[in-house]
Amino acid sequence: MRSLSPEEAELWARVAATIRPLSRDVPMPEPAAHPKPSQAAPRSGRPYSRPLPAKAPAVPIVSRTLDGSWDRKLSSGSVEPDRVLDLHGMNLDSAWAAIDRSLEQAIARGERVILLIAGHHRPGEPPVQRGRIRAAVHDWLAASRHSGDIAAVRGAHRRHGGGGSLYLILRRKLHPSR
Repeated sequence: MRSLSPEEAELWARVAATIRPLSRDVPMPEPAAHPKPSQAAPRSGRPYSRPLPAKAPAVPIVSRTLDGSWDRKLSSGSVEPDRVLDLHGMNLDSAWAAIDRSLEQAIARGERVILLIAGHHRPGEPPVQRGRIRAAVHDWLAASRHSGDIAAVRGAHRRHGGGGSLYLILRRKLHPSR
């Protein structure tokens, strides 16, 4: 490493003099002002245009972790899905309804793994005409009324559709009577 020239040292000293140390205290976020129900914007009825719920999950569904045995089983393709939902041939509204209905049924039946076939990612500059459902799936799951029941979302193994499919791992329900 070379040492600084006198001009560089002077410039660095001026820059360093303007620096303020960061506080070690963690700033508390200001509470978000939520509009009253009467002031809320009207919903268009289209699921992909709905705003996220006020109580969004702290960790995005895609980033949620599973234990190592789950990840090994998923990456090896040894998990058999309890339910398969194929979205081919659906429009955005019918795909959203099918996802919501399937999640509701799977949760009610205590199923753990849903294979969601959404189609492969279509590369290219926006607007990409194909793959709109695939592009919206993660946002839909995060905004879903069932998002708290989803433990994780992972890409499917090649034998289950690879990049065109996702595993939705549902949380195990604890029965209060046990």
